[in-house]
Amino acid sequence: MITVYFDGLCYPRNPGGVAAYGYAVYRDGKPIWRGFGAVGEGRGMTNNLAEYEALLAAARWLVDEGIEEKTVIKGDSELVIKQMKGEYRISSATSRKYAPEIKRLLQGRDVSFSWVPREEKQEADSLSRQGYEAYLRRKKRATVSG
Repeated sequence: MITVYFDGLCYPRNPGGVAAYGYAVYRDGKPIWRGFGAVGEGRGMTNNLAEYEALLAAARWLVDEGIEEKTVIKGDSELVIKQMKGEYRISSATSRKYAPEIKRLLQGRDVSFSWVPREEKQEADSLSRQGYEAYLRRKKRATVSG
């Protein structure tokens, strides 16, 4: 079985900070992949956007790797998890942009979504901070060289 943990952040302020994300993939409890990145900074950046970017990146990875096994996707964003399960209405522009694309990518796969407390997805949380820090390093290098 595949388990995916995902997380997003918007720091130092939400909205308007740096939106970054991370995700970790496990097969039968053993890590097989870790990913992180940043979406951007400033206007339009939110925690929810970062959470959805994490989930989208993880879904793309599953598809690209041809993962067909039963998959449980876990996150601490009640909004994202419940929207993906169909329990919450998809009304914001962010949700309308991401949810249909993620559902399309995962269509036909044995995938379920589960809310977990932050403590159960510490690696994904750490990876989202790595995405944030990598963004700041790139920005600093661009400023120094530009």
